[in-house]
Amino acid sequence: MKNRSLIALLVSAGVLSACSSTEVKEDKAPSYSGVSCVFPNSKEAAPGWVCDEPVPGLVLSAVGIAEPSQAGISYMKDMAAADGRGRLAEQMQVQVQKMVKQYLGTTGKGDRETVDAAASSTLKTVTNQTLVGSKVHGMRFGPNGKLYALVGIDEAAKSNIVKTAVSTSMRNDEALWQQFKSKQSFDEMSEAIANQPIQ
Repeated sequence: MKNRSLIALLVSAGVLSACSSTEVKEDKAPSYSGVSCVFPNSKEAAPGWVCDEPVPGLVLSAVGIAEPSQAGISYMKDMAAADGRGRLAEQMQVQVQKMVKQYLGTTGKGDRETVDAAASSTLKTVTNQTLVGSKVHGMRFGPNGKLYALVGIDEAAKSNIVKTAVSTSMRNDEALWQQFKSKQSFDEMSEAIANQPIQ
């Protein structure tokens, strides 16, 4: 009799537990515990700049990458910095072109073709200036053995690069720039262009 009541009790408990609600866990994408940036093709957390997040104090930045190399760490550092500077120079060219076109467009002098020519003339000197004004602000090895380098410029370097590029362009293509010169000297014009914010 005791066995029968024990069996009945166990069966009742089993039936009741089968009818109860159970929480089903869904497979979700892995959470990185609030990490906003990971190294490419990895789940390992990376500094925000690896994912092109803005860096305080830098108006323009770029990430250079060096593949693992038998030549050693020094070589990889040089390659990552060079890659970053090349990418930074490309960004700077786009920004300077916008700044020159925006400024010259507001003067009301010259047609679109002349404005484009002046912007193109300025771009010829930007790459060299960007390389001179840039600094490596950080380096990290990724889990894949690649070296990541943060290269950037601050506001003072940006203004200097733009002013020098515009001034050089004005000296090299004085006849072209003369069309935009009104009451301002070339120095005042290059200063005004250099002081525009990067967009």
